[in-house]
Amino acid sequence: MKRGRWAGMALAAIVIAVVVIIGYQPDQDPGPSISSSKHSSRTQRTEGMDSMNLEELPTYDYRQQEIELYNQNQRIYGIAYIPETDNARVPLVICSHGLGGSYHSNLEYAEQFAQHGIAAYCFDFRGGGGSRSEGSTTEMSVMTEVSDLETVLEAAKEWKFVDHEKIVLFGTSQGGIVSAITAARHTEDVEGLVLLYPAFLVHDAVHDMFQSLEEVPNQFSFMWITAGRPYVEDMWDYDVYGEIGNYRDRVLLLHGSRDGIVPISYSEQAAAVYESAEYYVIEGAGHGFHGTAFEEAKDHIFRYLQEMDILQP
Repeated sequence: MKRGRWAGMALAAIVIAVVVIIGYQPDQDPGPSISSSKHSSRTQRTEGMDSMNLEELPTYDYRQQEIELYNQNQRIYGIAYIPETDNARVPLVICSHGLGGSYHSNLEYAEQFAQHGIAAYCFDFRGGGGSRSEGSTTEMSVMTEVSDLETVLEAAKEWKFVDHEKIVLFGTSQGGIVSAITAARHTEDVEGLVLLYPAFLVHDAVHDMFQSLEEVPNQFSFMWITAGRPYVEDMWDYDVYGEIGNYRDRVLLLHGSRDGIVPISYSEQAAAVYESAEYYVIEGAGHGFHGTAFEEAKDHIFRYLQEMDILQP
């Protein structure tokens, strides 16, 4: 069974490698004929909800500000998108990119947040791959990225433009599992959690690749990056579902029905673990939301932020 699942993942990795060569970016996987449907949820919500009309909400100009932080003497590079509102402090969404991505990966979402009065901070994980932060992909792991996000979260509480009582973690793919773990460890600091096609499969993936830790080389090819032993060691005995449920506030979880990288079953299991999860499947979408899928995701995200009192009408 393991071999079969990994064979499928390996095939997906080959496909991804091909499209990367012609300009594909991580967290991008176009899919046709998009519509969303709600699957399991722990909150009472009506089916077939009307689309949220963002045009009825006030919009703002925003400025960009480079903010560099340091974790273990290595630079974390990021850009804050800060709306020009009448409020001295505004809510903040911290955006975490996927495997091999960068601070550019969630730019579309960050701009939408800022235009509607919510600051956003997009940053490169150390060793993120092609990033402006320091570090190597062979030194990176899910847990080093958790450490990076913890560094950002702690710093953000002191930023003068941030309402520290309204900080939301937003993560795509590997940034999703990182955000979920960080939220579970810092429940008092995280007001909301938005996960898009989170990569809760990492533990299974490394076990499918290697029979034991002794087999793991110092470097190896994983999806579209060159990873190292820390990537496997940090997840070998880790039970992600045993920890993420410690975050008991409302969670928004979105996954594409045609995701060829992270099987949708991993989000289904997460939705069952969370005490209060709003879980939606975007029909026809792959590993990344674009076009109509992006609009569907944006609708769910802004509705969630409004209901969480992060987005002010």
